[in-house]
Amino acid sequence: MSAAEPTAALRGIRVIDMAAVVMGPYAAQILGDFGADVIKVEPPAGDMTRFTHPQRHEGMGALALNVNRNKRSLSLDLKSAEGREVFLDLVRSADVLITNTRPGGLRRLGLDYESLAAVNPRLVYCSAQGFRGNSDRADHAAYDEIVQSGSGLADLMRRATGTPTYVPTILADKVCALTIVYAALIAVIHQRATGAGQHVEVPMTDTMLAFNLVEHLAGQTFEPPAGPVGFPRSLSAGHRAMSTADGWACIIPYTPRDIRNFFTAIDRPDLAGDERFATSGQLARHYSDLYELIEQLAPERTTAQWARICADNSIPFSPVLDLDHAAEDPYFTEGGLLSVAEHPTEGAYRVVGNPLAFSETPPTIRSHTPALGQHTTELLTELGYDAEAIADLVAKSVVGTPGTGA
Repeated sequence: MSAAEPTAALRGIRVIDMAAVVMGPYAAQILGDFGADVIKVEPPAGDMTRFTHPQRHEGMGALALNVNRNKRSLSLDLKSAEGREVFLDLVRSADVLITNTRPGGLRRLGLDYESLAAVNPRLVYCSAQGFRGNSDRADHAAYDEIVQSGSGLADLMRRATGTPTYVPTILADKVCALTIVYAALIAVIHQRATGAGQHVEVPMTDTMLAFNLVEHLAGQTFEPPAGPVGFPRSLSAGHRAMSTADGWACIIPYTPRDIRNFFTAIDRPDLAGDERFATSGQLARHYSDLYELIEQLAPERTTAQWARICADNSIPFSPVLDLDHAAEDPYFTEGGLLSVAEHPTEGAYRVVGNPLAFSETPPTIRSHTPALGQHTTELLTELGYDAEAIADLVAKSVVGTPGTGA
């Protein structure tokens, strides 16, 4: 999609995306953004994200457009003997494989790590599922809400709000996708140095518990415990955006110095010298009091007025972004994160770009989300299948191409 291709850091690395929904495909897309040759292996019915709504045409849902760019699609029936042979040919050419199929299912298909390592000892086999593969929960079904519950994230919501609700984004899927990316790259560095592959496992619940406990282990960091779990600032009553005179904003003087400067700037010397906020130790016991004061004061000024006061005094501040208007926000449009592109079949659509900035090897968007099986013939040809063999596989529904019921 770009006129001049910059250097791609991951060019020459082939990734098999044998994953579904968001976590694995999102991780593979990121690798594709940096130049990896990503091959999305889909069942004949297609990845379920293809059928999410809204969509303009069947099989090209909005969610699929957001996690499958920079990939080639191979429609393949892995449950058939011939389909498995095609897949093994592909594995022989690959550097990395990403899957989120449960371990039991992979073993039944003969697609577990041990089976594929026998075919390609260099393979970095990255499996990600809800629970550790060596646990009694290994084959339990797990979606994002299950992981939010099992990792304590829902409990953090209970501590903050009184109800164990879910964060309204698939946070576990996306955090674990990022974990897959760095885990796979670590293993590729080892592969390049030694020629050896390995099995990398990203258990979602474990990953998210580790993520949650960075700050929330708190008093239980020490043995014996010096206090309960929970980061006071995040769990204090009133830890939320505030209603201003004309909207909503996050106004959050963070340190005792910020607090003094904040209250001085709005001509409240009585609060600027308040002992409750004078030291970090005092502040930790009085976050709720601070938030309550800001909530009372916020409606006295407009969002723009608060923005100026906070900017002038280097106090953390942000208006609340209305996601309906994100594409109109100059900050995001100028940075190129949200742009409009032309998909070959779906027409104009908004692309959520890669947010990272590299001076020498930037991410690029080279191709749009492919149709199911769009590259089947191309990939089989690369693997050495001739036209007659490909036609036979298509006729037997082992592989699919656009227009053949893929």
